[in-house]
Amino acid sequence: MAQKTDSTGELTMPQREGAGPLYEKVVLALGVAISLFHIYANSIARLDDLTFTALHWGGFALLCALVYPAYAGAGKKTLWVDLVLGLLAVACAVYVIYGADLVYRRGVRLIWADYVVALLAIALALEMARRTAGWFIPVLAVFCLFYIAGGGAYIPGMFRFPGLTLETTLFRAFFELNGMFGSIARISATFVFMFVLFGAFLVRSGAGAFVIDLARAVAGKLVGGPGFVAVMGSGLTGTVTGSAVANTVSTGVITIPLMKRAGFPAKFAAGVEASASTGGQLMPPIMGAGAFVMATYTQISYLTIVAVALLPALLYFLSVAIWIRIEAKKLDLGALQEDVPTVMEIMKRGGISFLVPMGVLIGMLMQGYTPTYAASFAILAVIVSSWFTKSPMGPLAIIDALSLGARNMVMTAMLLVSVGLIVMVVETTGIGNTLSLMLADWAGGNLMIALVLVALASLVLGMGLPVTAAYIVLATLSAPALYQLMNNEAVVAMIAAGTLPQDAHAIFMLVEPEAVAALQSPMPMAEAQRLFDMVPPDFSSQLYRQALDPAVLTTALLSAHMIIFWLSQDSNVTPPVCLTAFAAAAIAKTPPMATGFTAWRIAKGLYIIPVLFAYTPYLSGDWLKALEITAFAAFGIYALAAGFEGHGEKPIPHWLRPPIFLTGVFLVWPTGRPSQIAAVFVLMALLALAWKLAPVRKTKIGKEATQGG
Repeated sequence: MAQKTDSTGELTMPQREGAGPLYEKVVLALGVAISLFHIYANSIARLDDLTFTALHWGGFALLCALVYPAYAGAGKKTLWVDLVLGLLAVACAVYVIYGADLVYRRGVRLIWADYVVALLAIALALEMARRTAGWFIPVLAVFCLFYIAGGGAYIPGMFRFPGLTLETTLFRAFFELNGMFGSIARISATFVFMFVLFGAFLVRSGAGAFVIDLARAVAGKLVGGPGFVAVMGSGLTGTVTGSAVANTVSTGVITIPLMKRAGFPAKFAAGVEASASTGGQLMPPIMGAGAFVMATYTQISYLTIVAVALLPALLYFLSVAIWIRIEAKKLDLGALQEDVPTVMEIMKRGGISFLVPMGVLIGMLMQGYTPTYAASFAILAVIVSSWFTKSPMGPLAIIDALSLGARNMVMTAMLLVSVGLIVMVVETTGIGNTLSLMLADWAGGNLMIALVLVALASLVLGMGLPVTAAYIVLATLSAPALYQLMNNEAVVAMIAAGTLPQDAHAIFMLVEPEAVAALQSPMPMAEAQRLFDMVPPDFSSQLYRQALDPAVLTTALLSAHMIIFWLSQDSNVTPPVCLTAFAAAAIAKTPPMATGFTAWRIAKGLYIIPVLFAYTPYLSGDWLKALEITAFAAFGIYALAAGFEGHGEKPIPHWLRPPIFLTGVFLVWPTGRPSQIAAVFVLMALLALAWKLAPVRKTKIGKEATQGG
């Protein structure tokens, strides 16, 4: 199957060998119809959840059947079979809309037709997930359904589950708003689709080229400037695409050759682009759909999430820029000797087509409008603002953007509906709580060990799942454990300080009356931990509510989910499966696996910043505190990178590298403001010493790096 891609790297005009122009017209028309339906349902109509999500799945399943053949090279041979499968999915969607009420009227009893349609719909959903993203999700979903339908009865120990009848299983999976058409499918049909469509309109209006040109104008003349262009371009593009791979191929075709011309090795250039593009998934307001899923899971407002996520995202991009700066100094590179446009020239050329829609979107969100409603008006703003540029969007461009948005959404829609089946099983069986208890037990109550375990689990899941799906699965399984461990540490610290509220003493009165007197005064941390361990797990939630401020509990919940979301990104840049790095390697013509290790080295912020989420009030909404944490962490990341590379602004002697690296660890680890201020001065002194000891060299002008590595 031949496929074309647009500037986002996403599918634009799928083609089968010999399919012909009629096929292209049908796909185009279907994509437009799907987009118009979603705009209508999200901004005008008020459809019930089952009708909306069922039609969402049915439409995208039909488009998926046409776009993704059953096997590579199928061409026209399977087109009619795929068309029939897609139409069957639409029929199943219509059936559940009208049949669900009849099922309830029969007292939740299924007739033979219900069994047939439910089994067919599940099979079609898993087949479409297989076509778009491989076997991982279908196999996992089948295992989960087998487990809940009776297979769990044969598993010994804590994972034993007596099982539901086939009738109950199919009812929950298909007819009830708890499986295929539950909350995950609604997120897909509302927030995710509308922002994917918004991104498609921005790309079609020429915003992608504006982003790169603006980045070149701002950073192109700096030392290491082309690398900074990649960072800025990927950060801004990430607000549009919400896809790390799409981000890489859209910006990388410009930034990677630019970095090579400046003198950066090809492998490093590809690693920078992969790392920066991964950060595009973390950048508000879209965050690769993660913000919408997180808002649904935590019941914390979307606007709150994107607001507190901004500084950590900027810190991540700063961490990538630090590696670029050090590499440029290490290679003794100067600024690239190329003419770059000025910011004013760029703004006149097409800035309005990007800035006005983003301003409309952010302004409406701040005014309290729902994200889907704001996205609808932002799409209109894209069209209107394009009329004031050299590339106004006419009817054909609008039709193309509508179709592009639908096609870009196919994979995500199919995966999220299928993941809904897995989430349904986890919630029904309680296996998520069991796994959370296991995680806490394996960690031995140590939050840092728990973070390492979650990072390993996210890497494994990321080998077979896109980021959003990996986050959903991992959050369902491990977020409760992280939330509990963070609250445990907060309560233990209060006990040690002797500041536990009187209301919380009642819990200890029940479990250990003799300990109540000791709670009145400070004590060693070990003794505080011993007293806390006396509290039975069943009383933990009540103890949290009595001991901790509601804002602290909210911050802990958001931090737990944000940790998982950030760690879910690591599969983009961590071998052996690092699709973003592989995409960058294809552009740079470098070894894919070696490029993956380079990207993994540069993207260390993915692991450092979640530690800040866990141990500091970074996401509490206190902006002054967040700025302070960001500043110390920036110094710390620079020290870590300089110590690791043996180079800062100047070469660093071997004997100075360990103290600089350890100072970086001290700055990143939350040890308190006075000690961290002292650490900054120590770092400055160590870097000044390295500067004084460094030999004098002449700076080179940007050069062509022709080597592969």
